[in-house]
Amino acid sequence: MNGSFGVAVATAEQVVHGCAAAVFAPKAGEKKQAKEACCGCGIVSSRRGRVSGLERMVLRAASPGETWRISPVVSCLSSSSSSAGGGAEARGLTYKEAGVDIDAGTELVRRIAKMAPGIGGFGGLFPLGDSYLVAGTDGVGTKLKLAFETGIHGTIGIDLVAMSVNDIVTSGAKPLFFLDYFATSQLDVDLAEQVIKGIVDGCRQSDCVLLGGETAEMPDFYAKGEYDLSGFAVGIVKKESVIDGKGIEEGDILIGLPSSGVHSNGFSLVRKVLAHSGRSLNDQLPTNSGKSVTLGEALMAPTVIYVKQVLDIISKGGVKGIAHITGGGFTDNIPRVFPTGLGAKIYKDSWEVPAIFKWIQEIGNIEDSEMRRTFNMGIGMVLVVNRETSARILTESSGSNNPAFLIGEVISGEGVIFA
Repeated sequence: MNGSFGVAVATAEQVVHGCAAAVFAPKAGEKKQAKEACCGCGIVSSRRGRVSGLERMVLRAASPGETWRISPVVSCLSSSSSSAGGGAEARGLTYKEAGVDIDAGTELVRRIAKMAPGIGGFGGLFPLGDSYLVAGTDGVGTKLKLAFETGIHGTIGIDLVAMSVNDIVTSGAKPLFFLDYFATSQLDVDLAEQVIKGIVDGCRQSDCVLLGGETAEMPDFYAKGEYDLSGFAVGIVKKESVIDGKGIEEGDILIGLPSSGVHSNGFSLVRKVLAHSGRSLNDQLPTNSGKSVTLGEALMAPTVIYVKQVLDIISKGGVKGIAHITGGGFTDNIPRVFPTGLGAKIYKDSWEVPAIFKWIQEIGNIEDSEMRRTFNMGIGMVLVVNRETSARILTESSGSNNPAFLIGEVISGEGVIFA
């Protein structure tokens, strides 16, 4: 039954292990509490009162020893569980358990840096006369899986461009050109055209040229109807104008630029949560300020391309560092632009966290720290500026189509804290 959402049938003695948990209801006349056979940890717990994340269970049971009907099977999601002996708590979902180990990725970068010094920034800088060429490459991860499920292919190309151009603009570079790689088992020309149209749109938004690309048809390598994408962007910045974070000091201000949603990171965890929720991508996103949007639409919202907005802010001076909030969230990305000995204090109530993140966290019972290290939480780009510059940015953005928020400050000591 691992991960299945069909109606499962088991005897009362058959405890479901692996990635699923069985929640059993008592028979009529017994005390009104459910018993849960927890996935992974094997804890059998008594559950009383509010059942976080499990309210949608349809529980039917016969007497012990008879057949139990379980609908549906879910992961161990509630923080209110305690073992029969008391004390143990069920853990929420994590990015690592969904298959992505951020620490392993960081370790690989560390090892690569030994072989190729200079690796580790958001973009790679190559000296060319009085300028630097700045290059970046990325994909869109398992957001592609949702594109296959929803049939939304026209915006995934925007995501592809965004992930690279947003990286290179953190150095102050203006994107020059973009290259793409499209791979599939059997070429569907109409589908590929939709994807490429999105790439062209992304290039227009970032004011760069789609210079070329590669279409690879590899029979039997991908599932039917599926494909993979990679993108590569190159930009340029004068050496005297490069944004490198070296001038950042204690007391500087953090300005956040809002995201459109999940963007293109964290989708392995998103899909895990979605699977355990029992919901369809066609279901409405709850608590979305009265706006009607499906889960699929909210999750597939294209990544914001910040190039024009950021370059405009940079042109007016005062920007010391820029962090693109991607995989690793606030926790890992903001410190990448700081000199040694400095950290960030984030004012956690200084912007409205989008409804999609609240839904993901509630359904997955995900810890705050895990959310902040996996998702952008509604802020896709962070600029480090002096106080005077922060006042100008906030004044100019007020009431505009490009809002900005004062979300924190630079402090002594390393890491990121939330206050």
